[in-house]
Amino acid sequence: MSIEPQRLGVRFWQLWSASVVSNLADGIVKIGLPLVAIGYTTSPALVAGVAVAFSLPWLLFALPVGALVDRLDRRRVMLAANAFRAGVAGTMALTMVLDLGSIWLLYVMAFSVGVAETPYDTSAQSILPQLVPRTLLPRANGRLHAAEMTANQFIGPPLAGFLVAAGAAVAVAGPAGLWAAAVATLLLVGGRFRVERATSTTMRAEIAEGLGFLWRHRLLRTLAVMVGVSNFTTNAVFGVLVLYAVGPGSAMGLTEPTYGLLLTTVAAGIVLGSLVAARIERRLGRARALSVSVVACAGLVGAPALSTNAVVLGAVFFGGGLLVATWNVITVSLRQRITPDRLLGRVNSGYRMLAWGSMPLGAGTGGLLAEVFGLRAVFAIMGGLALSLLVGMFWVTDAAIDAAERDAAT
Repeated sequence: MSIEPQRLGVRFWQLWSASVVSNLADGIVKIGLPLVAIGYTTSPALVAGVAVAFSLPWLLFALPVGALVDRLDRRRVMLAANAFRAGVAGTMALTMVLDLGSIWLLYVMAFSVGVAETPYDTSAQSILPQLVPRTLLPRANGRLHAAEMTANQFIGPPLAGFLVAAGAAVAVAGPAGLWAAAVATLLLVGGRFRVERATSTTMRAEIAEGLGFLWRHRLLRTLAVMVGVSNFTTNAVFGVLVLYAVGPGSAMGLTEPTYGLLLTTVAAGIVLGSLVAARIERRLGRARALSVSVVACAGLVGAPALSTNAVVLGAVFFGGGLLVATWNVITVSLRQRITPDRLLGRVNSGYRMLAWGSMPLGAGTGGLLAEVFGLRAVFAIMGGLALSLLVGMFWVTDAAIDAAERDAAT
């Protein structure tokens, strides 16, 4: 007699649908604004500043946002964040129609969108254990991550290239409509997603509690630092890659649409990796799969130092994306399983402060290094730094992972 597998449920698929639409808007904006920026300036530092503005809110606001997510209804936080992003993008599109755009207004939009992304993403990861059983988290994360990456990095980048070619205002107005549609979809997700709290404490105490859990947990702490360094390297590279790839005077000589297509090779790998991550995990074991992912990330950021061939780079980007997705599915599912629900928002935000707070630092460093040493030097330095993360695998072992899960269960 066969046993019917557990289903993820209607509410999960409603969240999944809202995530697809929201991440499509993210993908268009995060690729579209740097493309718009090179119409205002050719300075690597100023172009990289757009990426800095996007990611800086994670460094500034992640900790208080995590405490708020654990206090408030997580779905309502997501609704408010997307409504705010829709308003910001709509206002920016209007300024471009009136020919009032500038590199500085691009920074304002990027920072504002990043501010809203902080509570949205923290809530999206924290709400999942309230929607599906913990035994289904790897499957749910895989499906959600595949959809997010398809929209954010597979469809979004080439679409951004075509929209920018049609006009800067068009490239900004499109995401405004998509974020509004995501709000409408999230309204369909029924239920209450506020975690019950036994006692009332101050925000400062709650932040300290979440950080304390993360810092004392050596496995989570090590993974957060490793992701932080990895994100530092990828943002240093992708913050200036547009100057290396786009335009007749660039090393690669790509157009805006073909640049978007190049970036979709990363996304294609991520989508496939999200779907097969569970198989890779079973085949290699979690620690070995994470080690291979580190090597793949080093290849992803270092490859442009060795080749300007779009086909070669596309192949490397695809492989890197596949294994980076495997890392994400394994580590996110692990974090959700071993963290208590009442702490999940704060632990997620603390983790992301370490993991994503490095992103603006990486983008800024990449721009400055490119100004002084040239673009190829950025790719070579970051490739070596990414490879050094293999040192962290001395602490991230299968035995350590199994022990953390046993401790959480008891």
